[in-house]
Amino acid sequence: MDSISVNQFRAALKECVEKVISQHDPLKVTRRNGADFVVVSAEDWEREQETLRILQSSDLMQQISESFATHLNQQGYTPSTEEMDEIFSL
Repeated sequence: MDSISVNQFRAALKECVEKVISQHDPLKVTRRNGADFVVVSAEDWEREQETLRILQSSDLMQQISESFATHLNQQGYTPSTEEMDEIFSL
């Protein structure tokens, strides 16, 4: 994560925001009093929030763990040729 002073951020606000949005890389803005903050795009923020919701759900984490074990043991569901054709025709 890049870091920039609040004065530099203020002077180049538009460019900084465009970079954060286009590169999906948060920007840490530092202040003299030590109360730093981070600029992140709304899209990235929402994605991070969804990840946190999933990680905090014991039911979802259990499902993920069981699915991963099934995958490792190659015991998961295998779609038929017709199902695969339908999936790839989209």
